[in-house]
Amino acid sequence: MPTSASPRRRVLAVGIDGVRFDLLPAAATPHLDAVAAAGFLAPIEIDDTTPTMSGPCWTTIVTGVGVARHGVHGNHFGGHRLDVFPDFTTRLAREDGRRTFVAGGWDPLLLARDGGPLFAAPARLSYIAPRADTCEDWQLCDDQVTAEAVHVLGTDDPEVSFVYLGAVDETGHLRGCGPAYLRAIERADERLGRLLAAVRARPAHAQEAWTVIVVTDHGHRDTGGHGGRTREERTAWVACCGPDVAAGPPARRPRLEDVAAHVYAALGRAADPHWTLDGMPFCAPARPDPGLQAVFFDMDGTLVDTEPLWWQTAEAVARTLGHTLTEADEPAVVGRSIADTADHVHTVTGGRSTVEEIGRDLLAGFHERVARGPRPMAGALELLDALASDGVPLGLVSASHRSVVDVVLAGLGPHRFAVTVADGETPRSKPHPDPYLAAARALGVDPRSCVAVEDSPAGLASAEAAGCSVLVVPHALPIPPAEGRLVLDRLTEADPQLLRSLVR
Repeated sequence: MPTSASPRRRVLAVGIDGVRFDLLPAAATPHLDAVAAAGFLAPIEIDDTTPTMSGPCWTTIVTGVGVARHGVHGNHFGGHRLDVFPDFTTRLAREDGRRTFVAGGWDPLLLARDGGPLFAAPARLSYIAPRADTCEDWQLCDDQVTAEAVHVLGTDDPEVSFVYLGAVDETGHLRGCGPAYLRAIERADERLGRLLAAVRARPAHAQEAWTVIVVTDHGHRDTGGHGGRTREERTAWVACCGPDVAAGPPARRPRLEDVAAHVYAALGRAADPHWTLDGMPFCAPARPDPGLQAVFFDMDGTLVDTEPLWWQTAEAVARTLGHTLTEADEPAVVGRSIADTADHVHTVTGGRSTVEEIGRDLLAGFHERVARGPRPMAGALELLDALASDGVPLGLVSASHRSVVDVVLAGLGPHRFAVTVADGETPRSKPHPDPYLAAARALGVDPRSCVAVEDSPAGLASAEAAGCSVLVVPHALPIPPAEGRLVLDRLTEADPQLLRSLVR
């Protein structure tokens, strides 16, 4: 808690959509220049996994995690994981009871439309929609958003404010990156000036320590539009000044994920390691490599050859209800929990039995098959022993019921695992990140310094959403390689050195 002599920390973040970094020198932006002179203005290269679109970029900016975890891949936000990785205004309001404020006019940021809202529950929210998607109407919208933010900054006491301005992006789409686009940038800078003046005019300003962040999400092609991988589209930028930011270039090149991390740091709020932020405060040095802290193994299809048994069980239950499962059903069955599979069987069989009855039949049938003694996958025991000899803590993270896990553990040796997580022991099972986050929390390790060993798309999604690097040995469904993910044909190709290399 601040003492009477300590300045009260406040943050103003201004998001200006779609401003090209290379064209900033051609526009008159005295207010942005002043922020840069007091701190820095630096380019951000959008990584190869992030589409150069507003939805994924703004989500990365305000959550502090990348697309693999927040799950927003386009301007429709459906399928997001914002309940696990909320925006900073929502997290601070919910967890700390802080006054946070958001203003803007783009629907999915603030409304339950197109899979939104991105900003789920700030303490105060102002939504002002443009009358139409025209340059003129977006200019008017941004003026109204700015006026509302000036009013709130002057009459309320938000500790963190995020103000979204969209007219520059709309101008780029409709008129390209010519004179009208440059004038739109200048008008956005004029609005930034009004916001900064409102901060300086606060009666308590002398007792406050303000951090100002101005950031864009992506660039544009010369002819207008974005979404591709040209340098102009994938170069964003951020400017920041404040009590913790020295004037001059930052020590390392910032990333989109760093914005949220710096907001927490600017408030003196230590980020919980289990938030598993991908970003770091702008003033922080590069994160040291902690090495491999733990390895978490999936069970069915990864350590033991039970996936065929699960498929046989689902087939048998569906057949008794008059339906034959095919390859089309595999994504809803393979690697999924009992609840997910029961829902699917209930749907494809036309509701001939209740979900609860189907779930009981699935559990009983699978338990009976597993009790006969599933065989370990080739290389599984050898890898477990090698990691144990190396002193690496091991965990078992399964989508199977605890009764099934315990039967398998009796054969594998329960002593091998420092923690085990079964279906039903977290709020949600795979493909959600909860099981892997719970395992990391139990061991007191950072998921970003852990490797998960998986075989199914559902398990892969769960591990990646939790922040783990992943070794995948596909069992029934194909899985392509990707950043932070290694795909092998068999577990016998893996060793501790290979797993250590995945977290570097």
